[in-house]
Amino acid sequence: MTVEAISCTGLPKAHGAYSHGTKCGGMILTSGQIPTDNVTGKMITDIKQATREVLDNLLKVVEAGGGRLDTVAKVDVYLKNLEDFKSFNEVYADFFGVHKPARVTSQAGDLFEGALLEISMIAFVA
Repeated sequence: MTVEAISCTGLPKAHGAYSHGTKCGGMILTSGQIPTDNVTGKMITDIKQATREVLDNLLKVVEAGGGRLDTVAKVDVYLKNLEDFKSFNEVYADFFGVHKPARVTSQAGDLFEGALLEISMIAFVA
């Protein structure tokens, strides 16, 4: 089975030696995304805006791999501060609607460039 890199135009460039995601067979695995504004390149510091930006960017990666919102099976979330959980979860629930992928949410001591959160997804080709 071949592992194929997924790269999306319009997303912030990867901050290291990795792709936005990979596709292997019918599985799509995204790299972790942090809330960098796609236009300015600056870190987003409002948790609700940051959450929406990251989820939107991850969905673009999933779609570039042939998936859709409803084929997202698992989401891993790393919050810098668990006090942001309620605000994060409001945006997350709105984003997914009735679709409820499995999820892990944990507090991370420090994230790249001081980001408020980092999220990754596992999805399947539609």
